[in-house]
Amino acid sequence: MIGTVNRVLLGLAGLILLVVGGAVLATGLGLSVPSWWPFDGKDDVLLSRSDRYRWRDEGWWWPTVIAVLAVLVLLALWWLLAQLRRARLAELLVDSGDGEGALLRGRALESALGSEAGNLDGVSEAKVGLTGRRTAPQARIRLLMEPHAAPRQALRGLTEQALAHARTSAGLDELPAEVRLKAVKHRAERVS
Repeated sequence: MIGTVNRVLLGLAGLILLVVGGAVLATGLGLSVPSWWPFDGKDDVLLSRSDRYRWRDEGWWWPTVIAVLAVLVLLALWWLLAQLRRARLAELLVDSGDGEGALLRGRALESALGSEAGNLDGVSEAKVGLTGRRTAPQARIRLLMEPHAAPRQALRGLTEQALAHARTSAGLDELPAEVRLKAVKHRAERVS
């Protein structure tokens, strides 16, 4: 979702800047511009002194300006924080028993969990992603199921084997998982 929001916001900002910059450039070069455009000559300014002071004495003007700017600042902060937040967990904190702790790479646990889940009966492919905090990770698992697979058995094997091994090897009390099952596309078999 963050990638989509980034593309939309950057696209809108780019489009607005392109249109405004192109119109300012056209006016500066002496080309004709629409009648509603705020300035129309090389020596004209975008906002005249009277335009800048027009709303100054209105009681609603400054609260509206401040509210709009506050909303823009909050949206910009939300966007910045969304950029800094990682979608995947880079490392996990494992209790090593000596009070220090050890760091386990998130990709290593994802790989181990994915290969064990991929070896389950009826599973063609497994993709694993870890999210959450380093002390409380969460797994997102996508299993690509073969046509003959029994989903109940695959989920039981995933829970009792792969997730249990990952939980004990990382020293976690719990490892919540969101599992999505998808069937492999295959051709229909002919019956003769």
